[in-house]
Amino acid sequence: MNFLYDTHAHLDDSMFDGDRREVIKKIRDAGVGRVNNIGADMESSRASIALAEEYDFIYATVGVHPSGTRDMTITDLDELREMANHPKVVAIGEIGLDYHYDDTDPVTQKKWFRAQLDLAKELRMPVVIHDRESKGESIEILREKGISNGVIHCFSGSAETAKVLLDMGFHISFTGVVTFKNTRRAIEALRVIPMDRLFIETDCPYMAPEPHRGKRNDSSLVLHIAEKVAEIKGLPVEEVIRITTENAIRFFKTRES
Repeated sequence: MNFLYDTHAHLDDSMFDGDRREVIKKIRDAGVGRVNNIGADMESSRASIALAEEYDFIYATVGVHPSGTRDMTITDLDELREMANHPKVVAIGEIGLDYHYDDTDPVTQKKWFRAQLDLAKELRMPVVIHDRESKGESIEILREKGISNGVIHCFSGSAETAKVLLDMGFHISFTGVVTFKNTRRAIEALRVIPMDRLFIETDCPYMAPEPHRGKRNDSSLVLHIAEKVAEIKGLPVEEVIRITTENAIRFFKTRES
């Protein structure tokens, strides 16, 4: 594969409202042949499907981010089930636990994390996991539910945690964080992850890689992440692009475009 695959983007974000079409054209012109636009709440899940319907190379996931679960209802879960049957929806997510902020209590987060994992199992779909400062509780729940068909997005944990997740069967995805200074822990983790379990992502419009840090991110910048992975792994960047793209196509079952 000679094109890049950004496995985690938020092109529906309001930061793109003024120039979304131009940005998406720039992304395609930059050699990005696949983008997964990620649902983080009900509105963005619907918007992700709309983008996937409009652009052949964009795919969607549907799910409610832990911070959004404070308002989640059974009706929302039923709608997610319906949306997940769309032919361009490739996973349930992003879902998980996030204890960095106190806007949603842990009990509520865990309730709806479990419910969405159950939905993914019911539909036999992979999951995109958001895990921030959960002190291992996300891993405990994934084990409890017997989940192995998933990806941990925006990984910044230790090499030891990466090994635990790999043993559970998970794929691991890295953002532009690996290009930042003082990211020794993420780089050490990247070194222990086999190439066939690795994805790259922008998480745009957030966390733009160097040398664009602090600016609005978009999927065209995923090349910088591939270049950093190539440097750390001691591989040609073309090989990193080929392998990570093949990994993502196989995992998300996205067709040729």
